Amino acid sequence: MPLTSKSLPEYWDTYKPHKGDGTPSAPEVDSFEWTQYPGHGPGAGFIGRPRTALELGSAEGKEAVFLARTGVEVTALDFSPAQTARARLWWEGTPGLSFVTAEACEYLAETTAKFDAVFSRWGAVWFTDPERLVPLVARRLNPGGVLALSQAEPIEGFYGPQAMYGNGLSGRRLPVLRWSYSTGMWADLLERNGFTGIDACILPAPDPDNVGTLMVRARTPAEPAPPPAPAPAGRRRQAR
Repeated sequence: MPLTSKSLPEYWDTYKPHKGDGTPSAPEVDSFEWTQYPGHGPGAGFIGRPRTALELGSAEGKEAVFLARTGVEVTALDFSPAQTARARLWWEGTPGLSFVTAEACEYLAETTAKFDAVFSRWGAVWFTDPERLVPLVARRLNPGGVLALSQAEPIEGFYGPQAMYGNGLSGRRLPVLRWSYSTGMWADLLERNGFTGIDACILPAPDPDNVGTLMVRARTPAEPAPPPAPAPAGRRRQAR
C-alpha cells in the first residue's frame, strides 16, 4: 500500500511502528548507543558528565532515559507528536526527564533554557541544515558545554543536503532531506561558530566493509572571551 504522509511530522510519526496487537512494551534501557551496531561505540561518556542535557530527535527516548537514570536533567525533543506520545507513555514519571514536541531550530530560537550538553544520535541534527542549527545550539549551551552527534558516515564526494522521497517511490510526494557533511566540513562549521576541542571522525563498523558512523563532538569556550582593553589615554595619531 502506498504511504501517504502529508508533512514531515506525519512522516516521523511512522518511525519504528508498533507491530502486533495491544499497547507496545517499553524497550529495555541498559546502555547508551551512538551507533547502528549495539555495543559498538563510546557510550554516554562521550558527552562527559553534564548536569543538564537536551536531546534533538529523541524518538522512543531510550538514551534520554539512560541519562536521566544517572541523575542528568534531560529534555527530550522530537518533531513527531506520535513519537513524543509513545515516549511519554513509556517513561512519564522518570525523575529529571521531560518531553517536548517541537522542531529543533524553532525550539532553540525560542527557549531561554541553557544546557551543559546538546546531543543527537541519528536524530534531528542529521535532518536539519547545520548552518541554521549549529549557531542556535551554541547560544543555548553553557560555557564549556558539549555538542555531540552521530549519524551515518557520508558517501565520499557526495556532501550537503541529500534528498529522498519519504513515502517511497510509489507514495505521495514528500521530500525528506538529510545533511551529509565530511569531518572537515563539520570541523570548519563548528570553528566558525566559536566551538573548541573539535573532534570529528568516522568510527568504522565492526566489519570494516560495512557502513561506519560519523561521530562529532565539540565544546563552547569555558568562559566568554573578555572584552578588548580600552585604548590608552593620550593623543592618537591621525591617519593620513
